[in-house]
Amino acid sequence: MLKGLYLTLMIGPVIPVPVPQSVLDSMTDITVNNHAEPNVPSGFEMSFTLSTSSPLHTLFLLSGGVSIPVVRVILIATVNGIPDVIIDGVITKQDVSPGASAGFSKLKLTGMDLTALMDLIPLDGFPYPALLPEARVALICTKYAAFGIVPLILPSILIDVPIPIERIPRHQGTDLKYINKLANDVGYVFFITPGPVPGANVAYWGPDIRIGAPQPALNINMDAHTNVESLSFAFDAERKQQPYIFVQNLFTKFPIPILIPDITPMSPPLGLVPPIPKHFKNISGTAKFSPIQAALIGLAKAARSADVVSASGTLDVLRYGRILKARGLVGVRGGGIAFDGLYYVMSVTHNIKRGEYKQNFHLTRNGLISTVPRVTA
Repeated sequence: MLKGLYLTLMIGPVIPVPVPQSVLDSMTDITVNNHAEPNVPSGFEMSFTLSTSSPLHTLFLLSGGVSIPVVRVILIATVNGIPDVIIDGVITKQDVSPGASAGFSKLKLTGMDLTALMDLIPLDGFPYPALLPEARVALICTKYAAFGIVPLILPSILIDVPIPIERIPRHQGTDLKYINKLANDVGYVFFITPGPVPGANVAYWGPDIRIGAPQPALNINMDAHTNVESLSFAFDAERKQQPYIFVQNLFTKFPIPILIPDITPMSPPLGLVPPIPKHFKNISGTAKFSPIQAALIGLAKAARSADVVSASGTLDVLRYGRILKARGLVGVRGGGIAFDGLYYVMSVTHNIKRGEYKQNFHLTRNGLISTVPRVTA
């Protein structure tokens, strides 16, 4: 098995191709941000040393100074023989600044994941007769099939087929804004994940899932088994909120408040001792639904405000042995009884330089003390 780190950079319109070795040699640093927060896209920054004869001139800049409409970038990192697509996105900004030596400049490329393509053109008023929200999301995603986007849609609990003679749903804003609105209406999330192979992407529309096989543990204060450079913990009891919803009595129309727990089957408790909530939060927009439908929507939205324990740190990918991924579980060992256990990876920042690959990470969970006796090493 190959050891070490190998990078593959692919650039081009719609279907990118591997760049020449001279382009990789001119790369100085890369930063990629992956977030699990709703409505927060992933982004990247790449810096290159730009000489007067560099092929980057023809790849990124036109003679008139106008940006190429769609330049797609795919970055694959192969760590110990296992390839991972870190980012699949488009360039949104280009900056060229003078370099330290004559005949060279610095080129910085800034971009976002492929959700940027879905946020370009507003299509207000486009009709969707007799289509469920799931069908509307699938129909919108088909427009981006040329970019390798495959929709993964989980049906919602709200089976509300719009009858054309009564009402016809219409598009509001850009494709991205409308899909996010449909997701928010039922307590779902929407994001695009690159992979599993270069050029392919999964557009997920469904509940915020925090279950699955955990990634190898992050170890601190364990001598030779320590695999992180730094790791700090925080407990914020003030963040804990008690969500509630209002439902209407079918006959009297009188509003009835219902307290909502902040755990769901898709987001089980990762901490054994949750703090006592000190604040109440009204989840609006649920009075028009039945009590069961309103409660299920409230459960999905309430789980996002329960993360009172957080951990932040830095790791060396080569020492860790693999790439830590956002939107997944990971174990923590060596932090003490209160903070050891499983966490949800909320965000990861990849920092890549020549001969160096580090990650800054942010973890969260909803209570102190682990709910599992041990975590995966």
